[in-house]
Amino acid sequence: MAEVSTLVKTVIQVLNDGARGYADIGEHLKNPEAKSFFLKEASTRATFAREVAAAAGLSEDVGGTVSGTTHRIWGDLKANLGGGDHTLLVTAEQGEDAAKKAYQEALESSEVTGSVRSVLLQQQPSIQASHDRVKALRDSTN
Repeated sequence: MAEVSTLVKTVIQVLNDGARGYADIGEHLKNPEAKSFFLKEASTRATFAREVAAAAGLSEDVGGTVSGTTHRIWGDLKANLGGGDHTLLVTAEQGEDAAKKAYQEALESSEVTGSVRSVLLQQQPSIQASHDRVKALRDSTN
């Protein structure tokens, strides 16, 4: 089997980060609508990571990124220091920016082809919609 592109591994790592980040932040949010969305999106990101890994023929766990772990720790610290929903949503939007960038870079690369490209193209609108939803939630809070 051919070497799996670093870009594809990055997408999987960012999705894994997103699954954990959405779950972490969702647990801290006070707004019930936002909390429900975040917990559902955590599950969606985990599913997306499995779909991309399967399309790439990966059986081992790719894990997350160091920056994603740092980002989650920072989000937890903000929550524990009394940061409200707005602060948490700002943190979540930064994670969403990373997801959009990972998809964009993978899809712009000629290295990413076949079923992996198809899966990424199917998932990308959901990634964009989630980013937009997080941004709208952030903008509706103070």
